[in-house]
Amino acid sequence: MKPFRYERAGGIASACASAARPGTKFIAGGTNLLDLMKLQIEAPAQLVDIASLPLAEIEETAGGGLRVGARVTNSALAADMRVRRRYPLLSQAILAGASTQLRNKATTGGNLLQRTRCPYFYDTTKPCNKRTPGAGCSAVGGFNRMNAVLGVSNDCIAAHPSDMAVAMTALDARVETVAPDGATRTTPIDALYRPPGNTPHIETVLPPPPPGRQVYRKVRDRASFAFGLVSVAVVAARQGDRVSATRVAFGSLSYRPWRSTEAEASLEGASATRASFDAAGAAALKDARGYGHNDFKIPLARRTLRATLADALGV
Repeated sequence: MKPFRYERAGGIASACASAARPGTKFIAGGTNLLDLMKLQIEAPAQLVDIASLPLAEIEETAGGGLRVGARVTNSALAADMRVRRRYPLLSQAILAGASTQLRNKATTGGNLLQRTRCPYFYDTTKPCNKRTPGAGCSAVGGFNRMNAVLGVSNDCIAAHPSDMAVAMTALDARVETVAPDGATRTTPIDALYRPPGNTPHIETVLPPPPPGRQVYRKVRDRASFAFGLVSVAVVAARQGDRVSATRVAFGSLSYRPWRSTEAEASLEGASATRASFDAAGAAALKDARGYGHNDFKIPLARRTLRATLADALGV
């Protein structure tokens, strides 16, 4: 398991704001996420623990339904008398899944958003488009007894593992999500999940993290208590020896964080080499203008971008 930062959420708004940062994941029961972290399939830079948030209640709605908090455990939901009387299908489905120990820990939100149990997704020695976009699907033509037969594509035939989601789909359940600005959105559960198409790594209509490795590099006069001279944020991915996706932003170079679409365009489909990274730096800084003492920032920004891209793309 790779190192990560840990944050205990103090409220729903602050948790959502933290989760909006790249490389951040929520953790509640952890029955799926921790397994994936141990296998390094998931490698979040930060975990936001939502165990203390007030999301563990099952409440009556004005329309006669039930509102289930994201932290309600599978066991608590299946055992609730209102669920057993009015929605026995949901209780039956939950009890058909996992084991008592797991149901005692697993949460409603985590159950709906759990990752596939396709064996090739878990086997990091095998190609998997869901795990590594563009790598290929080993299940097509491989051992696929447990895989999907409806609505799939040649890029992915993984099946969703949730029993709860099946029952909730039949019951026309709706999922309420909260954005970092506090705005809420309600989505029919049947519309929550995206078909794999040629982007099987994007599993839901919830905003996905950008693909690729994320690296932030800051250059300053001393290691602490100093503002940056140049900083570079890069999200980059490659397919074979070619760059397949990038996002580039600079700090300390402009009146705002500076997104460089010029660098991104230069890198799109380019070979993952230092020469290409230098070309991207030249494109990013072509309109830069020094004013004497800060002239050095222009070549420094180019070199910092080159080093950050090399780190992100493993060159």
